[in-house]
Amino acid sequence: MDASSKKKPARGKLSREMIEDAAFEVIEREGLSGFSMRKLAARLGCEAMSIYHHFPSQAHLYEALVDRLFGSLEMPDPELPWRQRMRMAVLDYRRVGRAHPAFAAYFLTYRMNSPACLGYLDRVIGLFNDGGFDREMAARLFRVVGYYLSGAVLDETLGYAKGPSAVTTVSDEQLGRDFPNIAAAGRFFGTAEFDKTFDIGLEMLLDEMERIRDGANEK
Repeated sequence: MDASSKKKPARGKLSREMIEDAAFEVIEREGLSGFSMRKLAARLGCEAMSIYHHFPSQAHLYEALVDRLFGSLEMPDPELPWRQRMRMAVLDYRRVGRAHPAFAAYFLTYRMNSPACLGYLDRVIGLFNDGGFDREMAARLFRVVGYYLSGAVLDETLGYAKGPSAVTTVSDEQLGRDFPNIAAAGRFFGTAEFDKTFDIGLEMLLDEMERIRDGANEK
């Protein structure tokens, strides 16, 4: 028995969780554009119809994957200081997005309306409310942080982490001669620098949010 056959579920034992696990594997291997229910069925060692028994369509499957990721996110202890809670929530979302690079673009741009997703979003907006912001500012800051998170995770999974996109490239010698600022900055663009760069931006956001809140309270 080869390694691939060992992964095949026994007939009649297919579950939603097994399908979701395999779907993440296939998506990360093939990419979203290369994913298909047929490839997923091959990974599971079953017929595609067996998957459709659990998920009527690929859209239903993707929705379940999004729900699963959001279900893994936890809100920080309400007894902790607000800034620490916000920081923990932001980092947890980034962690989940980066854990599935090929699925990240779908996850980040999915327009959520399921109970699982709405429940999480409601709690996050509540976290902004807990920070002392009125409803309008809580909503706007929620969006601002979302912009930062989405851009960062997309860049970290599909941007610089993937290397150059251009067909026409320049040599290191030309880069240093003609584009010295980029050459000097390049060492800070690598994946090993992502965490430090992200943290600088997050601290700036947190500082500004507290400045806005404190300024409003002084009026």
